Amino acid sequence: MASMNPNTRHLNQHTASLIDGAQNRSNALRISTLPVEGGGQVLDFGCKARGGLEAGLLLARICLADHATVSIAPADHSISPQPQIQVTTDAPIEACMASQYAGWKISHGDFFAMGSGPMRAKRGREPILEALEIEDGSHCAIGVLECDALPSAEVLQSIADACGVPPESVTLCVAPTTSLAGVIQVVARSIETSLHKLHELGFDLRLVVSGYGTAPLPPVAKDFVSGIGRTNDAILYGGHVTLWVDADEDRLNEIAPLVPSSASSDYGKPFAETFKYYGYDFYKVDPGLFAPAMLTIVNLRSGRSVRYGKFNPEVLCASFGEKTA
Repeated sequence: MASMNPNTRHLNQHTASLIDGAQNRSNALRISTLPVEGGGQVLDFGCKARGGLEAGLLLARICLADHATVSIAPADHSISPQPQIQVTTDAPIEACMASQYAGWKISHGDFFAMGSGPMRAKRGREPILEALEIEDGSHCAIGVLECDALPSAEVLQSIADACGVPPESVTLCVAPTTSLAGVIQVVARSIETSLHKLHELGFDLRLVVSGYGTAPLPPVAKDFVSGIGRTNDAILYGGHVTLWVDADEDRLNEIAPLVPSSASSDYGKPFAETFKYYGYDFYKVDPGLFAPAMLTIVNLRSGRSVRYGKFNPEVLCASFGEKTA
């Protein structure tokens, strides 16, 4: 398959410098590097390691293949008193679709993780990667796993096999949504959710020039379901994405109103409740729910800017368990 996007050909190699930086600063970041028998390495950002804010920001950048900036911004108190995670990119396809989207479900024995990061582009074999003609000729594979257990040598070997590289060329960065770093990397997906929704609605993502997104940083939860719920709710009910596009105005007017989470039949409750209702099966939840609360489209072709969706601070407050002393 000949790639139509040369910028995705070496995403993993481009990201490798972030891995080197993480290892050089491991004590300050409060992360651990764990060699794996048979080759390869695991970077623990929050399973057994403490991690923290800086570790989370770096983990998010790794997940975005270093094609976006990620920072902590002041709270928008009309939405939530929590600070916000802010993401900016001029390479939305490379950062979000070729890398950040959690499109690889990794299962090996009792181990399960949602896989993201540039290793997805190296592996290929996802409909969205094929649709966007994305491939990566890097000699290494770097991934981010959302899970609460460290992967074994067998898991790493299976990922190496899928990516077509030797195990010593694989680096896996791991954090659960019950860790601070894990929360940050998930909440940094505001732009990604809007792009994926647009893609599912039939919009050509090559027309998206740049993206900016924010979402409140929820309190770290003590259990898996609450962690999944809070991180999703941050985007579904408090996320705001601005996309600069060069597109036909009539086509945008048809599709853009359908992007915000409020267009979904499952909108309106904390995600943990919705997740429980469907028997903790992600694939029974309306896929249209996974989108930012608000979307602003700035059309560079027409000069018009239109905003869709709404914030829902009441659901956020319930989800985050916020109380005023």
